[in-house]
Amino acid sequence: MTINGETNPEMEPLVVSFGEMLIDFVPDEAGVSLAESKGFLKAPGGAPANVAVAVSKLGGRSAFVGKVGDDEFGHMLADILKESNVDTSGVLFDLHARTALAFVTLKKNGEREFMFYRNPSADMLLEEAELNLSLIKEATVFHYGSISLITEPCRSAHLAAMRAARDAGILLSYDPNVRLPLWSSEDAAREGIMSIWKEADFIKVSDDEVAFLTKGDPQDESVVLSLWYEGLKLLLVTDGEKGCRYFTKNFKGSVGGFSVKTIDTTGAGDAFVGSFLVSIARDNSIFENEEKLRKALLFSNACGAICTTQKGAIPALPTPAAAEELLLSKTSS
Repeated sequence: MTINGETNPEMEPLVVSFGEMLIDFVPDEAGVSLAESKGFLKAPGGAPANVAVAVSKLGGRSAFVGKVGDDEFGHMLADILKESNVDTSGVLFDLHARTALAFVTLKKNGEREFMFYRNPSADMLLEEAELNLSLIKEATVFHYGSISLITEPCRSAHLAAMRAARDAGILLSYDPNVRLPLWSSEDAAREGIMSIWKEADFIKVSDDEVAFLTKGDPQDESVVLSLWYEGLKLLLVTDGEKGCRYFTKNFKGSVGGFSVKTIDTTGAGDAFVGSFLVSIARDNSIFENEEKLRKALLFSNACGAICTTQKGAIPALPTPAAAEELLLSKTSS
């Protein structure tokens, strides 16, 4: 909420993100394999945590619910959330499992390949009884992905958190964030991701994820709309630097993206989602107002683009000023 031109975070509606937080190790040289890389940069990551930080960095109020190891990496990640003004009252430390690690290979175009170390990692061991339900019930928006659905006990905790949010009348936001190496098979991934599909109010998918989930052409509107269901308020498809497409019950369209020098696409979707969730939390009439929706999506596209210009996810998440500057440069060019 803005008072006299300044944002007062304490008066902002709360966005709660649920799921994993981990360490990404990113090669210090683009376009090489993990085996060829001579060094790695350590970066905090995990899509739901990235979204929580993006919300906070963009002037919203956010909290993160999840589990990390009671180890140096876990405490480092919790400290990063605190430094980013994310509420950590839903963060737990597991005494018996390590914080998850991911090695991320950057191809020459900035796209990624992943190798995960979680066998099991602490985030997989979150139990339903450990959930901070009072924090979740404070939210205006409850956001989650699909990685927390892969194994028990975290899957049951995820479902319980969703039920609590739904029963409290909270908007549910879903970004499946497909990471195939973590699932036992492609079919298991599709089944797991789609098992909660019809619970959400808002779903964001990338064009690649549309192709994976439908086995169809993501540019074919009928293929995209096969993911629509009665009760969904908004389906968003991100198309990289081309921008995004939106589908609601009453209107549909596309919003152009931004061409920037891409270094690392890690976290770009999370920057986009975090920005959009700030807009939804402040004004959910966006779902019925196409002009407001397009304005919010253009800003989110700018946030996603900016995030690709640096290595790592959380370190690259944009400020409102940086996004406004990119918007201004596009308008004036």
